[in-house]
Amino acid sequence: MAKRSLTCIVCPLGCRIEVEMSDGKIYSMKGNACDRGLGYAKEECTSPKRILTTLVRVKGGSMPVTSVKTTKPIPKELVGKVHEALAKISIEAPVEVGRLILSNVLNTGADVVVTRQMPRRPKNGHLSA
Repeated sequence: MAKRSLTCIVCPLGCRIEVEMSDGKIYSMKGNACDRGLGYAKEECTSPKRILTTLVRVKGGSMPVTSVKTTKPIPKELVGKVHEALAKISIEAPVEVGRLILSNVLNTGADVVVTRQMPRRPKNGHLSA
């Protein structure tokens, strides 16, 4: 039986949760102060997910890149593949916060959206939106 120790991130308590697993199944969990910790530990050990934040290239922008993120957590094992897909994308300025970059990325149900406004490159010293 394998043991895994996690620090819960659901609330400020930061409980140390000890999980015993075998063949991908959880047999025991202890150390949590609330039920939310059990849910976190179960998901983290069986199907971990992450919100992905990264950058995409911007053509004609005041900066060469802007920040983007997934609208919900995606399976941790797909993070690299989503990075690869986004590395192939370049968007045209101006860019508004919330602009959809990829819909239902890799069939995860998550979209990738812009999180930082990017105006066009300055012309005559002025930024344009």
